[in-house]
Amino acid sequence: MQKLKEADLYKGELISISGKLVERYNKCLVKLGFTETKLTSFFIDGIGWSPEVAEEKGETHYLNNGEANPHCIIITPLQKGLPVYNPYHSFDRELMKMVFKTHQHNIENITRDSAICVDFDQKIDVFYEPLDVLKYKDVIVRFHLADDLDQARKDQLALIEAFNKDNNFIDEDLHQKLLDSANQYGDLRERVVELKNIVYNVESFHTEAFGGIFVIKSFLSPILVFQDIDAYKEAIKDTSNDVLMYHIAHDELIDKLRSHLIIEFDMNSKITQKRHERIKKFLLSEELEEKNHPVDKILDDPVLFKSYLNRIDLNARKKVMSIDRYLEKKESGTFVKIEDIVDEEVYVALHNPHSSLKPNEQDLIWKLLVSISAKDVLFLYWYDKEEFYKQYKTWDDDMRDWVIKTIQGALKN
Repeated sequence: MQKLKEADLYKGELISISGKLVERYNKCLVKLGFTETKLTSFFIDGIGWSPEVAEEKGETHYLNNGEANPHCIIITPLQKGLPVYNPYHSFDRELMKMVFKTHQHNIENITRDSAICVDFDQKIDVFYEPLDVLKYKDVIVRFHLADDLDQARKDQLALIEAFNKDNNFIDEDLHQKLLDSANQYGDLRERVVELKNIVYNVESFHTEAFGGIFVIKSFLSPILVFQDIDAYKEAIKDTSNDVLMYHIAHDELIDKLRSHLIIEFDMNSKITQKRHERIKKFLLSEELEEKNHPVDKILDDPVLFKSYLNRIDLNARKKVMSIDRYLEKKESGTFVKIEDIVDEEVYVALHNPHSSLKPNEQDLIWKLLVSISAKDVLFLYWYDKEEFYKQYKTWDDDMRDWVIKTIQGALKN
């Protein structure tokens, strides 16, 4: 992964945690019902998730108490705007934006000497079956301070009130309690240490629960797309809910998404044309066996591309060039059905979210499309980084060079 790190494409926006911040982080872990980390330094993202702690615990989603109870740790205001690298729900990033937008000043105040444990409460204590995800309506974001600073402030104010009452100013025990409170927490009289709950309305979303489920709500009947076949088989036994259910590998899924105006295929779109070039090159890379040139040269040099294209077998060649062949025949006036010429995997990969969808919904559908057909390395990097990192490890070094160059080029434009 060193090349990705050098290109600032591997979790480059994480922030370092060490010293006192580790101590506060551990207090949050314990408060949320987890065990402390033994690490003395590590990195965290916007939600307080750390790849080093995840590796130490052997659990990617170690900030979850079961599938139904995700949490967040805010240790510093520098987490504002950071990416969320392993979101359990697709709306986790939006939740964090809302948290900092609502409580930015108070977060800065509290994290001077404490940390904030955040509970994303969707009013479901435990998941029992896949269709429990339909219960998601509102997520209540609740805040708890690592040192119970809010309760300490109430206690300190109560001590001050008692001190000012009658002749209590001569009470030495009361003096000592006030001194102890001040020594431990400082003067809390003017500190704002309470964070009001935030309510987030859940629309369409993706959850990692039950092996991954896309919940698309914006229609008369919700559409559920399961990434795990066993979860799908269990869900279809339930006939009490009016929902459409598919496994992600079902052939009819794409047709259903198109008929509901969730996705569309538009080769006139500049985005689609750019994606087509990347996908075509990636498809050729999968067919390359004996190479006398670096992969990035083969894919980006038109002469070498044609040379190696002619070295692969006919069926593979037709797959790589299926869109070009379709457009060529269409331009010549020949009536052709797209499904008769264009490889199904390529056709699926070139769909995009319908233009009528809201931005958040479009992001969700991009993630769905990438999960169905991961042939565009740029969009795979954008919408499913963990899968991207997994695939990256399987590529040859020169293929990795092409992927990095491709992503960097797109990010500059």
